[in-house]
Amino acid sequence: MAGYPLLIGLTGSIGMGKSTAARFLAREGWRVFDADQAVHRLMAPGGQAVAPLAALFPAALTRNDQGLGFINRAVLRAHIAENPEDIPQLERILHPLVRQDQQRARALASKGRCKGLVLDIPLLFETNGDQRCDIVMVVTAPAQVQRSRVLRRTGMTDQAFRTLMAKQMPDREKRRRADLVINTGLGHRRARQQVRRGLAELTQASQRGHRRRSTFHPPLFGPENPRRWTPKRQARQYGGCR
Repeated sequence: MAGYPLLIGLTGSIGMGKSTAARFLAREGWRVFDADQAVHRLMAPGGQAVAPLAALFPAALTRNDQGLGFINRAVLRAHIAENPEDIPQLERILHPLVRQDQQRARALASKGRCKGLVLDIPLLFETNGDQRCDIVMVVTAPAQVQRSRVLRRTGMTDQAFRTLMAKQMPDREKRRRADLVINTGLGHRRARQQVRRGLAELTQASQRGHRRRSTFHPPLFGPENPRRWTPKRQARQYGGCR
């Protein structure tokens, strides 16, 4: 595959079963990069995003028992909810750092014994992350199943659910843009069958050169790539293969 792993973009609206699909893929031998977990690491003690975010949102800076600073995500979320105009500043800090983590995961996948790399990104389409993927997988479920799942989450209310939905691309549009749609409303066994069957067909087509027309794979080490991965930091383990 020309020196880089096959890239699957995994996305779907809240409550559609994306985490379940990611676990299926990891068990099938794919390395999974979880964008949400990457953000949590960046905001945790010692994370690269702590200092720049603290400079912009000082109220969100908290210290643990060892005196190490970290970003209190609840405080940050509350601030952003009241000041949505600050979202672009937040994204300018987080998005480049998350992309660097993606590049590290991609480098590990290219060296490991795995089928490829899955980018588990909730806002894949909204951030144009699908442009870098060979295959885009969207998880979906009937609206009533989605709502029931989300409202079972601790602290979730109907109003909060509606607010979250208003910020996300409609499910029908995500399905329209997808290469593979997985219906998780039919149960785990059926969803796993869909994943296996669909990916078997799509990966064969991709390996024969039938890639998405908009696919763009920036070079890992090329000086022209400002987001290039470098081996300065010890690589983390992202799961899915060795």
